[in-house]
Amino acid sequence: MTAPWWLSSYPKSGNTWFRMLLATLEAGGGPIDINDPPDRDGIASARGLFESMTLLDTSLLTADEIDDLRPAVYRAWAAFEGDGHERARPRFVKVHDAYLATSRGEPLLGGAAAAAGAIVIVRDPRAVAPSLAHHLRLSVDEAISMMNDRDAALSSGLRGQTRQLRQRLLDWSGHVASWLGQGDIPVHLVRYEDLSTQPVAAFGAALAFAGVSVSDEVLARAVDYSSFSRLQAQEREKGFLEWQHSGRAGLFFRRGTCDGWKGELSDGQIRRIEMAHGPMMARLGYRKMEEGNG
Repeated sequence: MTAPWWLSSYPKSGNTWFRMLLATLEAGGGPIDINDPPDRDGIASARGLFESMTLLDTSLLTADEIDDLRPAVYRAWAAFEGDGHERARPRFVKVHDAYLATSRGEPLLGGAAAAAGAIVIVRDPRAVAPSLAHHLRLSVDEAISMMNDRDAALSSGLRGQTRQLRQRLLDWSGHVASWLGQGDIPVHLVRYEDLSTQPVAAFGAALAFAGVSVSDEVLARAVDYSSFSRLQAQEREKGFLEWQHSGRAGLFFRRGTCDGWKGELSDGQIRRIEMAHGPMMARLGYRKMEEGNG
């Protein structure tokens, strides 16, 4: 069986950019079309995946009932993909859910039987806040409140159905802690800031963790062709369908900087984030403003 690798992150932490890096690598390190990447492993919360594996209409189930079935879905998916479906490289599947248990006490994502491990991408929460606000059409203060909310979730609305299942996030610190603290599967931590400043080293270490061997030359070329500026240029030229299907305006690849938050957040907003998430920020190497460095 060839189990997938979860590519986990709190929203707006660099997951899509990392997947574009992977797609570029799958194309031999050459340029890709952001609307037609060579490999589409999707997202764990895709409603279509759940319905195709269970043959159930999710409109007839509550979110809690769906969650109770999700572990079996991922275990069955891993077994199906590993049965005669040979791949040159592992599958990397995007996931925004926190690493939680169902009401039955099972790992929501199926545990070790459903995945070989996880690459967990984190980003300075002060940079996440304005990006999340843009992404969800919230004010920055509303985005910060969401990041501080232990009950935060995506796609949890009662009206209509989205293309994705409910994803319980917890607050920003709780989301990161849930992945780093679980003992079911091995985890490799990647900081968005390291991907930005040392992309070859950071991306290469993550690939090595997943058992992927690639030459430095191909890796460097893939990093160049999937740079944030190139992705943004493509989006400006022809749009990004994944973003357009969400019905939201503006650019998906908005800024991509590490410290742009310094010009986007007020002192009060910075303090709200640092007070709520100071311990986890320190654990991840993000210094408070009063310490002289973001």
